[in-house]
Amino acid sequence: MAVTAPAHDRLLIGGDWVASSATETIDVLNPTTEEVVGTIPAGTPQDVDRAVAAAVAALPAWAGAPLEARQEALAAIAAGIEARADELTALITTELGMPLAQTRAIQVGLPLATFATAPTLVEEVPWRQEIGNSLVLREPVGVVACITPWNYPLHQIAAKVAPALVVGCTVVLKPSEVTPLNAFVLAEIIAAAGVPPGVFNLVTGTGPVVGEALAAHPGVDMVSFTGSTRAGRRVSEVASATVKPVALELGGKSANVLLPDADLKRAVRNGIGNCFLNSGQTCSALTRMVVPRERLAEVEEIAAAAVERTTVGDPFAPDTRLGPLVSAAQRERVRGFIDGARAGGARLIAGGSEPPEGLDHGYFVRPTVFSDVDPSSTLAQQEVFGPVLAIIPYGDEDEALRIANDSDYGLAGGVWSADEERALAVARRIRTGQVEINGATFNPLAPFGGVKRSGHGREYGPWGMVEFTTVKSIQR
Repeated sequence: MAVTAPAHDRLLIGGDWVASSATETIDVLNPTTEEVVGTIPAGTPQDVDRAVAAAVAALPAWAGAPLEARQEALAAIAAGIEARADELTALITTELGMPLAQTRAIQVGLPLATFATAPTLVEEVPWRQEIGNSLVLREPVGVVACITPWNYPLHQIAAKVAPALVVGCTVVLKPSEVTPLNAFVLAEIIAAAGVPPGVFNLVTGTGPVVGEALAAHPGVDMVSFTGSTRAGRRVSEVASATVKPVALELGGKSANVLLPDADLKRAVRNGIGNCFLNSGQTCSALTRMVVPRERLAEVEEIAAAAVERTTVGDPFAPDTRLGPLVSAAQRERVRGFIDGARAGGARLIAGGSEPPEGLDHGYFVRPTVFSDVDPSSTLAQQEVFGPVLAIIPYGDEDEALRIANDSDYGLAGGVWSADEERALAVARRIRTGQVEINGATFNPLAPFGGVKRSGHGREYGPWGMVEFTTVKSIQR
């Protein structure tokens, strides 16, 4: 069942839970009931100054500690997450709205795996290399500002904090103010794991206040940001004043290319599930289904039937497959895209902007599918971040690839074919950071990130650890 968190009135800075210099607080809402389920401090630049100072002070000892000490700390954090997995599952389901079973597997299971595998993966980092008369060393980049989104809150925190800590960086975390409650649980776990004071610091607040103060801070050596492309541009602009590196994981408008020989029933059903995961609030969602024109009617029939079977409702109910969107603003944004697509001539196959039957309360949106979508239309070009699929027909393979690559984004993609070699050849021609063939399982150890306006830098596995290092050459 949904939970109510205690009112959080403290920030973790320098190993202590301290009062924020702010007098304002931010309400956290349950998107299913629209009720307040928690409050957090609306942090200030002064709070950021204190947190960065603590991280700077802790850096030499943490970076200089034996690797084994950091590995033990990460293993202890993983054990703490596992011990509180049920609590975290209920909390994230409450503040985000993802169905309970999916939350347990994805929103809690992936962060647990990230912390648990870090002690082993860090040994794959190329710490030293001999090149001629040079000794090339990798060293921790320093103090890292981690600014994370609301859609996969603990997962995105783990994807930054775990690798940064294990390679020897110190961290100031600003979680999303929309789904921040899980970050307080993680902070408690990290403190209980014996991580030295100042190595991990938590400051909550808004992006324009706390996020910008972190990006601009001269004591911060690197920013790792996940969020919208618009916000990512702003982080880069602010960080450029102090010439610090910035890793960005931003938006997407990913294409799922179904080749003529694909198993359509399997491909369309899988594509619907991918597009609608987390109520469509996934940056790597395959939101454009690019299909052979001669098989369009068949695709539409399968898609409509799949939507009909998608149960929308209370994320704590066992039969729910689609929960609410995270906020009223997100709901209105998605409804606006649906109404705009209908007005623009796209054919509505399933769903619509009306509230789901019996769900007038809560931030719910009908799972929606459009067909015959113009590849240059708003629906095909802009990130909706809701359960809305655009089906786009094509004539031949070259046209399918032109459609797939006709995007400002380049985060993910999919290819379906009975011939895996053909699918691989098409996948190589899609300009994006990752492509899945025939619905292959997401691999949290493989590098994840985008090209074009989807950002730069990579997360997960040893590549995500290298991201938080810098290189030094010593000639001798």
